[in-house]
Amino acid sequence: MGRLVILGGGESGVGTAILGKKEGFEVFVSDKGEIKEKYKEVLEHFEIEWESGEHTEAKILNADLVMKSPGIPDNVPLVKALVEKGVPVISEIEFASKYTDAILIGITGSNGKTTTTMLTYHLLKDGGLHVGMAGNIGDSYAKMVAEQDFDQYVLEISSFQLDGIVDFKPHIAMITNITPDHLDRYEYKFENYIASKFRIAMNQDENDYLIYDADDEVIQHWLKEYPVQSKLVPFSVKRKLEEGAWLEDKTIKIKLEHKTLEMSEDILALEGQHNVKNTMAASMAAMLVKVRKETIRNSIQSFQGVPHRLEKVLKINHVEYINDSKATNVNATFYALDGIKKPIVWIVGGVDKGNDYSELMPMVREKVKAIICLGVDNSKLIDAFGNVIDLMVETYSMEEAVKVAYKVADRGDAVLLSPACASFDLFKNYEDRGDQFKTAIKNL
Repeated sequence: MGRLVILGGGESGVGTAILGKKEGFEVFVSDKGEIKEKYKEVLEHFEIEWESGEHTEAKILNADLVMKSPGIPDNVPLVKALVEKGVPVISEIEFASKYTDAILIGITGSNGKTTTTMLTYHLLKDGGLHVGMAGNIGDSYAKMVAEQDFDQYVLEISSFQLDGIVDFKPHIAMITNITPDHLDRYEYKFENYIASKFRIAMNQDENDYLIYDADDEVIQHWLKEYPVQSKLVPFSVKRKLEEGAWLEDKTIKIKLEHKTLEMSEDILALEGQHNVKNTMAASMAAMLVKVRKETIRNSIQSFQGVPHRLEKVLKINHVEYINDSKATNVNATFYALDGIKKPIVWIVGGVDKGNDYSELMPMVREKVKAIICLGVDNSKLIDAFGNVIDLMVETYSMEEAVKVAYKVADRGDAVLLSPACASFDLFKNYEDRGDQFKTAIKNL
């Protein structure tokens, strides 16, 4: 089969190594950082050669095929050297999809993709289908393909993963929305990021489906300029559609290939307009793989949502504490501020990915009474909101931020952690940030 080199010894890398070994490749895993102990044990168990803390070029440049972890940019010298040598450099989803005949549902977007992925999986599983969930969430897709034989996969897919595809083709693709994000990886050009998201549909044909947000002007404009081959399945909360899903008199209405489904907005377990959209998208995917209407209705009522996404933590002295640590960009924070109907003490900050805070200004003026900055460098936040909000406090640990919020918040307020930024300045990742928030609240 040839030599498969894997750059990155995390979840996707080790999963690809297991599948590669099973399919007869000579496998080598290389990670410039430290490989976690649990992954080292897996590699040892499968007798897969690996290195940690360095990239030995002599062992990498002789590859027949390279799978690159999504965290490694395309412009690092090692990746450039491989490309110049003509070695294919692909992503895990590209590699794994070659070894399964399952129906693939691929979900991408700037926001909402985790909730939509989990909800779609929930609907299919409740519908009795033999389905797996992977990608940017939970277990590695490649590992699942190696060890399980699912009939369907629901995959959450990032733009970085889509950058590494060649033939990957989901039967049902979904774009939840597109707003500026990760522009540091796309030469600070929004159109490069949009093009990356639309790669999810590039191999689709007229037998496949693209579910998308018809209220999203970026998506609408791109589809006019660059039409896709797949059947278009739109959803909207602003207008009635001929085909697809829309909102009418607080009722979600779906018309899809001569099938109809109606359900009251009130049955949704999750609040907010963005969750109406996530529900529409997931429901249409479920209908396309023949899940029964009654099952869809019941499952939507029982779905509990995603940790660190508008997660209600505790009420203390009539103040509600909400963990939205997963909001790592401005648009996700917009949804959070929009969805809360109380005065807000807002904890925000972290590693800025080229954020434009101006779109939050109307929300902040209307709803936010105090801002607590939590980051190593808060200057951009202070420049954006310093003249609008009377009370802005800089903090450098979660414990300190929560204590300040506790002092500032009055009865009937909400304390919202919705950082709009990445977490890597003070935390391991957004989960660590959210967990520290929850711990600090419990210690008040």
